[in-house]
Amino acid sequence: MTYTRREFAGVLGGALAVGPLARVAFAAQASKIAGVRIGTQSYSFRNIRDLDAAIAAIQAAGISYCELWSGHVERVTVPEGGNRREATRRWRIDTPLAHFEEIRKKFAAAGVTLTSYDVPFRADFTDEEMARIFDIGKAFGVNVITSSTQVSLAPRLQTFAAKANMKVGFHNHGRIAADEIATPEDFANIFKAGPNMAATLDIGHFTAAGFDPRPFLDANHDRIVGMHLKDRTKTGGNLPFGQGETPIRDVLTRLRDRKWDIPAHIEYEYQGTDAVEEVKKSLAFCRQALEAK
Repeated sequence: MTYTRREFAGVLGGALAVGPLARVAFAAQASKIAGVRIGTQSYSFRNIRDLDAAIAAIQAAGISYCELWSGHVERVTVPEGGNRREATRRWRIDTPLAHFEEIRKKFAAAGVTLTSYDVPFRADFTDEEMARIFDIGKAFGVNVITSSTQVSLAPRLQTFAAKANMKVGFHNHGRIAADEIATPEDFANIFKAGPNMAATLDIGHFTAAGFDPRPFLDANHDRIVGMHLKDRTKTGGNLPFGQGETPIRDVLTRLRDRKWDIPAHIEYEYQGTDAVEEVKKSLAFCRQALEAK
């Protein structure tokens, strides 16, 4: 479902005023808890395609850090008879960087700091397109591009990331397959490509793939530039925090106690009632875990 700003006001039960974000009547609750940055992947609000409404939803959930999903940014018009892939490439290359700087300002005005930008790199990206993604990331004020991509692209991405002085956080999934990112060995091969190649560790997917994120975090915390928090079972189901088999509490307390400054982003994917309410519940779970002795 796609919401207009006016419709979204109803979703939030009247808590937000309809209109520019500058007139939103409340500020986001800080979500840095016991020194740990708890944010969200804006994909959690994928049913809200309007960017201003998505920012308002993140704010309403009490979140002050965000990994920005490209699906909330890229608004590509495909001409009749045109090719969507080529239209997307041209949009990325031709859209002025000032456009992305304005998006960054909107998040800042809402009290939300962007931590990373999520774009799925593919082998068919031209050099110009690939370089442009890093320019866009800089316009957002981030130094990490998160990507669900292929292991084999790491050497090529290392060249562009090093030139931009940025990191690429390779995002893992639960399916183990050739050239996909799922196992500790996949990450080890990525890291070999160079110092700018890193991990955005999805601890739920890692669990579903049959691995424990805790020893991986212990061994590789200096190569992990972000996390996705979700609760999954070892057979793959997505569940509310605390109901699956993902050791979310242990991971969070490791970040707290060892002072590893790795942003941990809630990614809402299970079937719940409302994205704002479910992210709030997930944030409350994180808060309880981090504030417990």
